[in-house]
Amino acid sequence: MALEAPTEEREEAVQQGGAHYSESLPQEYQPDAEYLRLYRDALAAGASRIAQAVATVAELVLAERGRDVVLVSLARAGTPVGVLLRRWAAHAHGLDLPHYAVSIVRGRGIDRQALRHLAAHHDPARVVFVDGWTGKGTIARELAGALAEHERDTGVRFHPGLAVLADPGRCATTFGTRADWLIASACLNSTVSGLVSRTVLNPRLLAPGQYHGAKFYRELAPADVSHDFLDAVNARFADVTATAPPADRTADFAGRAAVDRIVERYGVGDAHLVKPGVGETTRVLLRRVPWRVLVRPDAPAADLAHVRLLARRRDVPVEEVPGLPYNCIGLIHPRFTRGADGAAGWAAVPA
Repeated sequence: MALEAPTEEREEAVQQGGAHYSESLPQEYQPDAEYLRLYRDALAAGASRIAQAVATVAELVLAERGRDVVLVSLARAGTPVGVLLRRWAAHAHGLDLPHYAVSIVRGRGIDRQALRHLAAHHDPARVVFVDGWTGKGTIARELAGALAEHERDTGVRFHPGLAVLADPGRCATTFGTRADWLIASACLNSTVSGLVSRTVLNPRLLAPGQYHGAKFYRELAPADVSHDFLDAVNARFADVTATAPPADRTADFAGRAAVDRIVERYGVGDAHLVKPGVGETTRVLLRRVPWRVLVRPDAPAADLAHVRLLARRRDVPVEEVPGLPYNCIGLIHPRFTRGADGAAGWAAVPA
């Protein structure tokens, strides 16, 4: 199916209520040699850090949820993380854990058919939901709400906790770190996620009771680095020692409070247009119409090199903001309308 639409067209439709973002797909960004070099450098520099976070999360999960857990990644960013957790369980404990990826869509909930499949084949109490990182906690809240609704409707309870490698938004109790740093897979799209698109929930294509959809980009196979990413992190497992869990694992959603302050300060009017953290800022620059990028002056340069490159290429201003609780924050263009009031894209306001 031809589901891709130009970035500006999708942004206008989403902001004006003409379509939900899950009904179409962004055009897949194909990086050039310079950007791929930044990705490879980020992976080489960060593979040990990712491996340590994987080990920390996996050991917490196994200790607290049992050695017979079922890993369920939230597609798409959570998919390679789930694979890495599965690999750590095999490496460190000789376990062969089941692993799935399921769709969850902001404002639409989780794939109910996927939950029914999981409940039919596994003990729901053993299911652990996995993602890459947190931003302001939107997906953590979406997951908890969707699972509560599913329990009310079916009587089947899944544990609503989310396990992530990085939790700068303080939205999870199972995490590898609360620092905001670059997980290299965030730099790319389908080519680091098994050539699978982000998930699609389009009522014109999917009947009630069907799984959410996704697109397989077979034509991008020559550029696929999914296994390379996994193998690069897996190769560092031998050097990792499991660490004790952090003393404070309270999920206080402090990141959302910081986002609300940004909404007020910059007048964007909607917290959904503020995407905090390295991973979320990268997504803004790759898939949305960015307005500006806020960076903390003391953020590690290596974690932001690809962000600065993408911002420069899209002519997006980068503003240094001391005291940010994240290394960077991406702001989506508010009230975007193609061509309105010149290149700025602001919607015309009647006199």
